[in-house]
Amino acid sequence: MSEPLTIRPAQPDDAPILTALALASKASWGYDAAFMAACVREMTITAADIESHPTFVLTDGHTIHGFAMLEPHDVQTVALDALFLAPPSMGQGHGRLLFEHAKQVAQRMGFQIMLIQSDPHAEAFYVHMGAQRVGSTPSGSIPGRMLPQLALDLMQGNQCNCIYRCWAVRSIQYTHSKDSRIL
Repeated sequence: MSEPLTIRPAQPDDAPILTALALASKASWGYDAAFMAACVREMTITAADIESHPTFVLTDGHTIHGFAMLEPHDVQTVALDALFLAPPSMGQGHGRLLFEHAKQVAQRMGFQIMLIQSDPHAEAFYVHMGAQRVGSTPSGSIPGRMLPQLALDLMQGNQCNCIYRCWAVRSIQYTHSKDSRIL
């Protein structure tokens, strides 16, 4: 019998597991070795990342099945900096659990807008979760590659339907680079 899934705060010593999980999750979309090698630096999770950003893991008590990380940008805006699932855990509702948890934490922290820089393969998931595409943003790993940028209005709990807020989100230059974190 399997253990029930719980979400707990990530611990600094989870960093190597989260990095491996993020890379395995990204690779599951069929990216080649050169692409994945270019992503390693940006996708590496460090103990310092975990200590400085709200980070949560989905676990059955033995195995980490996924994780999410938030990155505050300013007093109103937070980014969903990471949401990755182990490939065997995909398609089981685990992404929804992590996304809803991250959204609730961001709301409790007082944020009004959640930005999401999505892999093109994951964009439909975020739209299904209520986010709205507001533009594109450059990849921090692959020069010239543009990624979907989405926003979720945390005040409404659904699509970013306020014209002013969507305009403000579109004007943000969000790079999602580990070297340009705004804290």
